[in-house]
Amino acid sequence: MPPRTPLLDRINVPADLRNLSTDQLRQLADELRAETIDTVSVTGGHLGASLGVIELTVALHAVFETPRDRLIWDVGHQTYPHKILTGRRDRIRTLRQPGGLSGFTRRSESEYDPFGAAHSSTSISAGLGMAVARDLLHDSPGHNNVIAVIGDGAMSAGMAYEAMNNAGASKSRLIVVLNDNDMSIAPPVGAMSAYLSRLISSRSFLSLRDFAARMAKRFPRPLERTAKRAEEYARGILTGGTLFEELGFYYVGPIDGHNLDHLLPVLRNLRDADGDEPVLLHVVTQKGKGYAPAEASADKYHGVSKFNVVTGEQAKAPPGPPSYTQVFAQALIAEAEANKRIVAVTAAMPGGTGLDAFSKRFPDRMFDVGIAEQHAVTFAAGMSTEGMAPFCAIYSTFLQRAYDQVIHDVAIQCLPVRFAMDRAGLVGADGATHAGAYDLAYLGCLPGIVIMAPSDEAELMHCVATAAAIDDRPSAFRYPRGEGVGVTLPTRGTPWEIGRSRVLREGGTIAVLALGPRVHDALKAADELTAHGHPTTVVDARFMKPLDTAMIDNLVRHHEALITIEDGSAGGFGAAVGHHLAWSGAVDRGIRFRPMTLPDRFIDHNTPAGQLIDAGLTAKDIVAHALLALQSGSSAKNRPAPVVFSAQ
Repeated sequence: MPPRTPLLDRINVPADLRNLSTDQLRQLADELRAETIDTVSVTGGHLGASLGVIELTVALHAVFETPRDRLIWDVGHQTYPHKILTGRRDRIRTLRQPGGLSGFTRRSESEYDPFGAAHSSTSISAGLGMAVARDLLHDSPGHNNVIAVIGDGAMSAGMAYEAMNNAGASKSRLIVVLNDNDMSIAPPVGAMSAYLSRLISSRSFLSLRDFAARMAKRFPRPLERTAKRAEEYARGILTGGTLFEELGFYYVGPIDGHNLDHLLPVLRNLRDADGDEPVLLHVVTQKGKGYAPAEASADKYHGVSKFNVVTGEQAKAPPGPPSYTQVFAQALIAEAEANKRIVAVTAAMPGGTGLDAFSKRFPDRMFDVGIAEQHAVTFAAGMSTEGMAPFCAIYSTFLQRAYDQVIHDVAIQCLPVRFAMDRAGLVGADGATHAGAYDLAYLGCLPGIVIMAPSDEAELMHCVATAAAIDDRPSAFRYPRGEGVGVTLPTRGTPWEIGRSRVLREGGTIAVLALGPRVHDALKAADELTAHGHPTTVVDARFMKPLDTAMIDNLVRHHEALITIEDGSAGGFGAAVGHHLAWSGAVDRGIRFRPMTLPDRFIDHNTPAGQLIDAGLTAKDIVAHALLALQSGSSAKNRPAPVVFSAQ
């Protein structure tokens, strides 16, 4: 039964909050927490982060005039309460479902989402851009506020500091709310800290500070600098925040992010303050606040499946094969047992990449560098120069953030860094922002790199062994989210011969050259095509780079049509095969070639099966493309001879 929410039922848009008393806002926060818990118990999703910002969400919308005031949420995974308060409550139980609300902020979804986000550490940069645009477009000061809410985890990314450095040197007013939910920065928080925060954020204090600054300018320059530093460090001693002051921000906090008596007056002060100095408000919160199971185990309740609200027990999938992530970890441990040079690097995703298991076995050989993919890649490159054998395990979508480092620090120097790209292809409910759609295209153009894609979990073990054996150049292998197909696993993988594919089914009319898990759709399609009189060959490519060109040439010689299939974008495997066919003259000799890739659009969140249907990458689609290719070949025989135009 849904929770009783009489006050929340009266809220349609944030403006409805602005006439409520503090006591009513407290009640609203309690009801919003209950509604959020009930919603996520039905849909699954990011629970702990959303529960940690309930009071902060209520306070921000009650104080600021959203959407006129721009409210930007870093990552966006903590915005379920925000969505409930901003006119989307009637759809909140479609969260992450096919055709439903996104699990992150999305500009096309609501005017209350001024910036879409699902990757970390973008909010301050985007907010500063909005603030500068505001100041350029509007002559009157205080036209609107820009507020960026960033979690302490996101502060481990260099981009956040780049943005703060730029903001501190600008003259555009920006409010940054640092949501410290791990006590990783904050000293103890209490009444004195709240009092000091209200004091130093008040208009009277800021006016006095401004007056003192003007007076100080009348002093000789050494005394002016001394006075400014004395004021900054005096506040730093009382409240902390010296780092942020050095970056040019006016620091306020820390305050209790669950106490509306503390939050509301400070936010009002910041809203009403004059001046062009960027401000950082430091609030301390607890992930999972108000729901005992989530408070007790924040990591397990960061992202959840459907669960029982009373017990907190999450729904468990029926027993099945191990996930690709688990198999990768198992394979890497097996290789590390035999090779002491193997080390593992990840960027704040030890659990997501399976490297938490590696860390338990080899604690001194596992490195979690925080949300800092650029650093992770160059850090691995540095270890490689000294003879170590680093495996850099990063989600495909997050490796995009370190592309320059992959090129400049690894590929150009031909260093044997091994990239393990989890969540390759389509990823279901997380949607387009987390899809590993582009790795084949953005890595395939790099000279010298080896790129592999296993078709099942046993092949993944062989992939890991192959990467471990490659010691003279960079390599990468991609594998999907979710369970394997259930094949028997070896104790340890066996290295492949570089650039060699394998034939799984022999036919004579159609050849399907598949990369990665789409091999299984190719086998299903081959069964149907063969049953209808079109014997079909299926080849597991294994490698995108280097291509097995001898196999491709053989397929061209003995088949009427060649189809490639991959769960990557255009510009990847199919493009590489097509490039070879063009230069080898196979196209001129009449081979009907059809590359099947993800379409030239972003695939929205859905079930994994639904996304493949949407993308046109199922066995049914392979059959359709094969039959069309054959038909185009037969009709070509009856075409009139081409007209030859002579030069005039």
